[in-house]
Amino acid sequence: MSETEWEIDVIRKTLTLVVTTALLFSNTLLAQEIPASHGIAMHGDLKYPATFRHFEYVNPDAPKGGTLRQAVVGTFDSFNPFIIKGSSADGIGLTFDTLMTRSLDEPFTQYGLIAQSVRMPESRRWVEFDLRPEAKFSDGSSITATDVVETFRLLREEGSPFYKAYYQDISKIEALSENSVRFEFGETENRELPLIIGEVPILSASYWRDKEFSKPSLEPMLGSGPYTVGSFEAGRSITYVRNDSYWGRDLAVNRGRFNFDQMQFDYYRDGTVALEAFKAGQFDFREENSSKNWATAYTGPALDDGRIKRELVKDANPAGMQAFVMNTRRAQFSDKTVREAIAYGFDFEWTNANLFYDAYTRSHSYFSNSEMAATELPSEKELAILEPLRGQIPDEVFTKVYKAPTTKGDGRNRNELRTALKLLNSAGWNLKDGKLINKAGEQFKFEILLVQKDFERVVAPFIKNLEKLGMSVSIRIVDVSQYINRLRSYDFDMVVGSFGQSSSPGNEQREFWGSDAAQQEGSRNIIGIQDPAIDKLIEALIQAPNREQLVLHARALDRVLQWNHFVVPQFHIGSHRIAYWDKFGFPEVRPTYSLGIDTWWSKE
Repeated sequence: MSETEWEIDVIRKTLTLVVTTALLFSNTLLAQEIPASHGIAMHGDLKYPATFRHFEYVNPDAPKGGTLRQAVVGTFDSFNPFIIKGSSADGIGLTFDTLMTRSLDEPFTQYGLIAQSVRMPESRRWVEFDLRPEAKFSDGSSITATDVVETFRLLREEGSPFYKAYYQDISKIEALSENSVRFEFGETENRELPLIIGEVPILSASYWRDKEFSKPSLEPMLGSGPYTVGSFEAGRSITYVRNDSYWGRDLAVNRGRFNFDQMQFDYYRDGTVALEAFKAGQFDFREENSSKNWATAYTGPALDDGRIKRELVKDANPAGMQAFVMNTRRAQFSDKTVREAIAYGFDFEWTNANLFYDAYTRSHSYFSNSEMAATELPSEKELAILEPLRGQIPDEVFTKVYKAPTTKGDGRNRNELRTALKLLNSAGWNLKDGKLINKAGEQFKFEILLVQKDFERVVAPFIKNLEKLGMSVSIRIVDVSQYINRLRSYDFDMVVGSFGQSSSPGNEQREFWGSDAAQQEGSRNIIGIQDPAIDKLIEALIQAPNREQLVLHARALDRVLQWNHFVVPQFHIGSHRIAYWDKFGFPEVRPTYSLGIDTWWSKE
């Protein structure tokens, strides 16, 4: 290098250093100029001011004590809920705290828990959390920014594939000091990201330093939550004990919550046995998901004399979509026309009247029971979202309102089956000698995989109708562990699945319908959707700048999912069906978006 070249190189490096230092200094000043807040709202303002003492839906003077016993159908063999392997114990989230905690009477708003304050610009391109100095793990060690950084490293590099996809927009995580951590998001416009970061359970970096994170284990993990793991018997029972030294017990966001001394979860292999155990007083609370049970099985002395109470509690959350889910990775479900035809085999009206005591409402939308459901023709504002995708999405999106096939409910659905057969004929399937066959002479066959034997009565009439079309359909019922493993590896033809939705949908839509998720084992894109147009709609939804745009983009996405006929929609109910032994107290005001069991207390 010549002397002149050397001088130029020195000048270049010096200028680079000056510019970099100036940018860092500028960013620091910018962060300092942005006022710290005690909470984050997805859209709109915070309901609770910085000086609030407790949420409105709690009793701040609720007594502590007693045990809440609940039942789980299934098993568990791990305390690690963050990995793809193993079945984690129910209730394990009680042992962890998060940076922020959600208020249950706002659509999507969070207030500081481990974090005492948060800062971010209007663009939401980065967010900084200042941790509470008093925040501690249950062993007394302090929660620091290092723990936050290591938590996200573990989840994204060694946790379930879900985390890598869910937090893919985070470009940098940096501990600014012992109690301050910064997340940067690059060029993305993901307004939800600061909030979903706030929901992540924070793990101890020192605890995991010499342990294998990706391996299931029954060693209780070190957490910082209001409860710790007490006694347990793998696959049968687990009891969580309220931590009397819990660091956050007096915070405004926790006052009036976590009132039981113990939270016990008992495991049952069969739902019918669990119901009988509940009526016999073996556990205290049950949310019923069977309309038949709700209508006929809640009988006996304890119900007659009022020791067991039953309630319908209105659910303000979107119902999402429960459906017969087709695995489009399978050749027989790769054709949209075939998928549409199969939907005509499900007679909801007959099923609702004869099996469900007319307890349910038919689902037509992936955002049922919400303003985000596409129930009318697209508005001009919605068309502005959809028009650039014309030719890439079904034509019906622009001209029709989707509605799942309906019948008279009398069990004679010949017209619907004729429609289905016409669609199948147009897709190259023909009825010959009672069998639906393709040009190669192969019969249309598939298997419905179930984990709940009770659902067999719902599936059987559906199969009967499909058999009238010449299909060969079978049922396979497996245990919980096998079912989970087969779903994770997409080893199924059709299942009964559900896609829950929140009042503020966002990043999870990538996991439900995104092309990248379809390739990742263990993702929630069990349908196998790989559609560039749907990917664009998902990203636009995530970047929605306000509530109005969020609703418009959700409706646009809903329409495209509907008219691709990925599922056979089933049904939903707008209430929680709960039963409980009369030993609990409740706040006068109940939360809007949850049952709020952590606000109950023992009257005994």
